[in-house]
Amino acid sequence: MHKFLLLICCLFAGTCVMAQDNATASNGSVKVIKDSRVDALVKKQIYINSLAIRNQSGFRVQVISTNKRADANEAKQRVMQLYPDLRTYMEFQAPYFKVRVGDYKTREEAGELRDKLSSLFSGGVFVVPSTINVSLDKELSNEESN
Repeated sequence: MHKFLLLICCLFAGTCVMAQDNATASNGSVKVIKDSRVDALVKKQIYINSLAIRNQSGFRVQVISTNKRADANEAKQRVMQLYPDLRTYMEFQAPYFKVRVGDYKTREEAGELRDKLSSLFSGGVFVVPSTINVSLDKELSNEESN
């Protein structure tokens, strides 16, 4: 009997409740009330995101692979002096220190740098696949030039 009364109450309550009035929902306007500091936070986050470095697959030019840290440091300094505008990375993959240069999206772009550096390093200069760092500014300028 108790369950029967509960069922009747639920049915009665369900018929009395309306979810939304269709007449007021048709004009499509929404009024948003928010704190003005939210806009400031959104602008700050957009600025922070613009400074972020994004990682993606690409290519770098490897100028040396050696088990001597001093040789790797010397090669890195040499590249940095000749090409100060390019990023130079020294990675350690046991037991080798590898010096890699640049962040290129295509093998052809990295190949141009390889041709320039091959006369400077006798051990062989190679284009290798790598995870590269691309800043948003550089990414946007590449899209505009295409």
